[in-house]
Amino acid sequence: MNKRVIGDGNEDLACNYLISQGVRIIARNFRCRQGEIDIIAKDNEYLCFMEVKYRNSSDFGQPQEAVNYFKQRKISKVSRFYLYSKNLSFDTPIRYDVIAVSVNEGIKAIKWIKNAFDYIE
Repeated sequence: MNKRVIGDGNEDLACNYLISQGVRIIARNFRCRQGEIDIIAKDNEYLCFMEVKYRNSSDFGQPQEAVNYFKQRKISKVSRFYLYSKNLSFDTPIRYDVIAVSVNEGIKAIKWIKNAFDYIE
């Protein structure tokens, strides 16, 4: 299987999990010149920009560790463009979350890290 198929499957899994938690999915794979955000969702009053990361082993660390400074900065820029493109106020309460999907003894586990990082200019 190629990485895109694996990524889409894990994003589907993450969306199903989020929906089961009462989250409303607004957009998936929002793209612009600055980059892409995997999931944009509404969790209560927060507009959440979510990055889904998957690891099938812990050999290279936990999935959430892959959302480094540069990835956070890119997500921040895309989120700003999203707000602008949808005519949303920059006072809109937003949050940056990471959905970490890992495999433990053949079973996938999801860890939702709310407010994983702050906006980076």
